[in-house]
Amino acid sequence: MTSRPPRESLAQILGGRRGAIDASIPPAAFVLGWLIAGQSIAWGAGVAIGVAVLLGGYRVARGDKARAVVVSLAAVIAAALIALHTGRAEDFFLIQLLSNVASALLWAASIVVRWPLLGVVVGLVIGQKTRWRRDPELLRAYSRASWVWVFLQYTLRVVVYGSLWWSGQVVALGIARTLLSWPLVAVTVAVSGWVLYRTLPPEHPGLRVVEDDGDAGAAGKNPSGSEPDGLPRT
Repeated sequence: MTSRPPRESLAQILGGRRGAIDASIPPAAFVLGWLIAGQSIAWGAGVAIGVAVLLGGYRVARGDKARAVVVSLAAVIAAALIALHTGRAEDFFLIQLLSNVASALLWAASIVVRWPLLGVVVGLVIGQKTRWRRDPELLRAYSRASWVWVFLQYTLRVVVYGSLWWSGQVVALGIARTLLSWPLVAVTVAVSGWVLYRTLPPEHPGLRVVEDDGDAGAAGKNPSGSEPDGLPRT
């Protein structure tokens, strides 16, 4: 009898540390520029945009997708323009606060309608698309694990960012923006992965094994009979 290969962790499947770290650098640059220039929003905005441009150029030179870099740069520019328009440095973090509110609501709604977003994301990453929904055990596991993202990541950020934004704590917002980026994502991935695999019965074959309709081959292969691809190349 052949032994079943060990299950992959969500961290192995999702990755994403580089993107989370990159996203926390321009806000930190904003706070630093704001402090050094005597709490000048214009200087803080300029430093943040300059750092975002340099970081984007570096990523494009390394072969990252230009569209993702442009979106990240646009978000920094929009945040800077909001702070310049309102004259409140804490408003640089307003987009981040609102995006986490929207994410919490979206992830919760996806669970209610039985399309948990964790399953959608993992299915796309591993090339499984939406076939996981044919497995009731996977659907239940993804639903429970998605609640971890709702509360541990997005709701926590909303509470922290919201309270600091309301009280005008610019430096604390910059620190929180860094601490609640990759460190929190790593914890969320680990905890949701634990919930996911604890929900699946011990005999369940794992995340990648969902047979296609009419698949006569062994589980874990695609309709052409070849082994499924792993993580998408970047």
